[in-house]
Amino acid sequence: MPQTKIYGIAEYLNPIKNQLSTVIHSCFVDALQYPSEKRFQRFFPMDKSDFIFPADKSQSYIMIEISMFEGRSIEAKKSLISLLIKRISEQFHLSDNDIEITIFETPKHNWGVRGVPGDELDLG
Repeated sequence: MPQTKIYGIAEYLNPIKNQLSTVIHSCFVDALQYPSEKRFQRFFPMDKSDFIFPADKSQSYIMIEISMFEGRSIEAKKSLISLLIKRISEQFHLSDNDIEITIFETPKHNWGVRGVPGDELDLG
């Protein structure tokens, strides 16, 4: 059950949040065979003064951080990254350079879900 954080400058991120959410989720469904009804996303629209990034990025630059259980194949994670970059850049006319993605993997026992550690959870 990946959790996603999306950071960007508020004036650019806010107008596209709902559509971006749908695009991001479609990538999880396609790359990781993730259930379509499960969506865990948090948006962090930021003031320009609080979002410092290199000069080679535009004001539309977004950072996507994904936390998930460890264990997915390298190929699945690369597929997810590729789909995210492709779909986001096409849908929102962003340069590939303006999209950064980081995947953080943690053992299931480090998550608390539905009142139990993740390694005790029946995911079905």
